[in-house]
Amino acid sequence: MERRNTTVEELWHRRALLFFGIVAVAAGCTKGDPRNIQVSRQVLAAEPLADWVGVIGTGQSLSVGAAAGTPISTTQPFNNLKLLDQGPDPRYPLDGGGDLSLVPLTERFRPPLPGWSDSQYPNNIAGESPNAGMANEMTQLWSDRTGTDLVSIHSVVGWSGHCLRDIDRSNPETRAYPGGLSEARTFKRFADDAGKTFAYGAIILTHGECDASNAGYEAGLHQLWLDYNEDLKAITGQTPDIPLLISQQSTITTASGGSAVAVWRLGVDYPGEAYCVGPKYQYQYAGDNLHMEASGYRRLGEKYAEVFDQVVNQGVFWKPVQPNSAVLSGTQIIVTFDVPNPPLNWDENINPPHQEVHTAWRNGRGFEVKDSTGELTILCTEIVGDDTVIISLEAEPTGSNLMLRYALTQDGTGIQGGTDLGMHGQLRDSDDLVGYDIETITANVTNGSPDITSVMPNAFITRAGRDVVESALLPDGTIVKRKNSNSQMTLSTPWPGPSGTADLVFHHDLHNYCVQFEMPLQ
Repeated sequence: MERRNTTVEELWHRRALLFFGIVAVAAGCTKGDPRNIQVSRQVLAAEPLADWVGVIGTGQSLSVGAAAGTPISTTQPFNNLKLLDQGPDPRYPLDGGGDLSLVPLTERFRPPLPGWSDSQYPNNIAGESPNAGMANEMTQLWSDRTGTDLVSIHSVVGWSGHCLRDIDRSNPETRAYPGGLSEARTFKRFADDAGKTFAYGAIILTHGECDASNAGYEAGLHQLWLDYNEDLKAITGQTPDIPLLISQQSTITTASGGSAVAVWRLGVDYPGEAYCVGPKYQYQYAGDNLHMEASGYRRLGEKYAEVFDQVVNQGVFWKPVQPNSAVLSGTQIIVTFDVPNPPLNWDENINPPHQEVHTAWRNGRGFEVKDSTGELTILCTEIVGDDTVIISLEAEPTGSNLMLRYALTQDGTGIQGGTDLGMHGQLRDSDDLVGYDIETITANVTNGSPDITSVMPNAFITRAGRDVVESALLPDGTIVKRKNSNSQMTLSTPWPGPSGTADLVFHHDLHNYCVQFEMPLQ
C-alpha cells in the first residue's frame, strides 16, 4: 500500500499541516500561552502515527508489575508487539545481539532471565506491567473510531526500587535507559526490513516513590524527556517530540508534597512535552498498600492509553483535573479547574479523609488549607457549575504563607495507598469511557447482602477494586467496594434482587480524579 512506502517525515508533515491548521482556527490565529490552546475533538488523524507505534514504559516497581500476582493479559487480542530473545544467556544484550524476533504483546512481559545477576533490565519484570493494558486500549480506541488497526510495539525497562538517577541517561553503569535505546534500534531495523514505518508515540513513566523528597525531581523529569527525545528521534528519524505521560505516586507522603506535586508541575510548566495523567489514590492497592494487582496495572494502562489517544491520535491539548486559578475572598477560596469531561463530581464511594486526624479538614473532601498559624478549619466544600469548587473557611486567614493543597496529607502512619488513612480526595470529572476490559461474569448473589462470589472459581481475577458494576437491578453508580479475592467481592450496595445467580457487567473506573497539588494563595 502507498502508506507503507511513505517515510516517517512525510507522515509527520501531513499530521503537522492538519494539526497546526486546526490550532490556528481554534486560537483565532493569535499567539499566546500554549496551555490555553484547545483543539477540536472532532478532528481526527486519518492514519496512525506510523505502521508501528513505539512506547517505552519505565519507572520503578509499579512500572514492572510488582505484587501483581498471576498475569491476566496472557493473550493478545489485537496485533500489538514486543521483543523476544531466544538466544543464549545472557539474553537481550545491549548491543542488539541475540536471537531476536517480534511476538504478540502478552504478560508476563519477560520471564526471569538467569543470565543476569541483578533485577534491572532485562531481568526486571515482576508481574503484569501497565503496557499490555495500554497497548490494547490504544488499539480499541483507534479501531472504534476508524474501523482500522493500530499496532503498537512496547519496551518495559523500569527498575524496582530505584530513583530517577538509575533509570535516566546520567548513570552509564545502569541498563534501563540504554535497554530502551537498544530495543529502539532493533525495532527500527525490523521495520526497515519489513518495509514499515516506525516512530515513537510516548514514553510512560510510573515512578516517584523513591524520589518522594527529591527537590530536583521536576528538573530531572524534564531532562529525562529531553534525553529520550534526542536519542529516540536520532534512531527513528522522526521530527516531532515524543510526549512523556506520567502518573503521580500516591503512597509516600512528604511535608511539601514532594514528587507527586513535581509531576503535576511538570505538565503545567512544560505543556505539550509532559502530561500528568493523574493520581493513583483512587485505586485499590495490593496488601502492601504500595503496589497493585494485575487488574490495577491494566486499569492504569488504560488511562495512559486514553490520554495517548487524545494527545497523539486526536491532537487534543489534554489537561487533567487540575486547578487553573484559586482566589481568596474573605472566608472563601474559589478554585476553578481544568475538567477533561465536565462536570465535576464528588465520588461518594471514596470515603472523605481526615475524619479522625487533621479534623480541621474533615469537611474538605480532600482539600487542605493551612498558613503560618497551622491547619485552617474548613466548614464546607461545594461544587458550583461545571468547573468550580468553593471552599468555605471557619474564619478569614490571618497568618502568612497561606497554602491550598489537595490529597497530600495522610491520616495513618507508614504506607497507606488506597486506604481511608492514605492520601486521597473525592473530586473527579464525568469521564464515561468504558475500556476494552468490559466483561460479563456470573455471580452468586444474596438478597440484602453486598457480598458476591463468582460461580466459576477465580472468575474475578481480571477485576479490580472500584470497578463499575452494572445490571438491571443494581442502582447506577454501584462499584466493587472491595475485591477480597479472585472469587469474592463486596459491592458498594446490597444486592436488591432475589438470591441466586446473576450476570453482572464489570468495567474499570476510568474517571479522571483531581491531581494532588499544592499552591500558594495571596
